[in-house]
Amino acid sequence: MARRVAGGRGGTGAEAPGAGPRAARRPELRLPALEPYDGAELEPDGDYDGLEFREADFAGQDGGGARFMDCALTGCALDETRLHHARVLDSVLTGIRGVGTDLAESTLRDVELIDARLGGAQLYGSVLERVVVRGGKIDYLNLRKARLKDVVFEGCVLVEPDFGGARLERVEFVDCVLKGADLTEATLVDVDLRGAAELDIARGVDRLAGAVISTHQLLDLAPVLAAALGVRVDGGAEGLRPMRQAGR
Repeated sequence: MARRVAGGRGGTGAEAPGAGPRAARRPELRLPALEPYDGAELEPDGDYDGLEFREADFAGQDGGGARFMDCALTGCALDETRLHHARVLDSVLTGIRGVGTDLAESTLRDVELIDARLGGAQLYGSVLERVVVRGGKIDYLNLRKARLKDVVFEGCVLVEPDFGGARLERVEFVDCVLKGADLTEATLVDVDLRGAAELDIARGVDRLAGAVISTHQLLDLAPVLAAALGVRVDGGAEGLRPMRQAGR
């Protein structure tokens, strides 16, 4: 079984007043000696334990309800792969790629997802706990009504991620690009957005309560926040101010 060092950067979770959001706890995995996968197709409700999947092509296959425990998936193709209700535990996924991967209502716990290239990945209703997403690019990630706890997005690009109705607790965005994010009806608790290299929220900016942003990000988001509050910003008065001062 993979050895996980509990706590990570988050420590005990006890923070001094005014110290900012509680940090996410990161998984630190130590996989056991792995056996090479035999190359067979995925099976619904399959049980995969201590296996190494390298450059496997699972395009179009059905692994719904499968359990992956202490596994390493490297360079695997997951185009239209059905992994609905799957459980991925104590595992490392590196360089996976695919369009339309179905991981809806799945569980990812103590997982590292590294340099993924995914498009339209479906994780709605899923549970992510102690997960690090590092590097890579994910387009149109569907996390509607998902539950994220102790999740770190680091150095990755997320294009139009959908967090609609999701709950995010102790989630960090570090050196990552967030484009066109949808936070409609989302609940945020101890979410740290300060480290995001780019922060663009298309919908649900009114749900940012429970998140921490930087002063610079606040200025960038000002037009969206004003629109959400129904405030009309008129630059005309600002343009007249130098003239008034000059006439004194």
